[in-house]
Amino acid sequence: MTDLARQHCEVCTPGTPTLSAAEVAQLRDELQAGWEADGVSRLHRHFRFKDFAAAFAAATRVALIAEAEGHHPDLAVGWGRLDIELTTHAAKGLTRNDFILAARIDAALT
Repeated sequence: MTDLARQHCEVCTPGTPTLSAAEVAQLRDELQAGWEADGVSRLHRHFRFKDFAAAFAAATRVALIAEAEGHHPDLAVGWGRLDIELTTHAAKGLTRNDFILAARIDAALT
């Protein structure tokens, strides 16, 4: 488990500062391969599974982690796939919470 995966999300409110492009790049390097950042606004990853049941089970694990952290990604589940998109809505961009949750997702799914 990485250092990021050991951390927990903090409550964000409107006005919470977003990360700079340099901070996003640095934190992205701490995640497993597959995570892509859309500038400083969104972080996303595509997971493949053997069938719908496995993808749905993974989405359920992610949902439980997200609920425990109070930080909720957008999930899209289909046959053999799970797409995850992270952003901090209150901050209107990426915060450290997005990378913490991504690392926790990596730890749970890989």
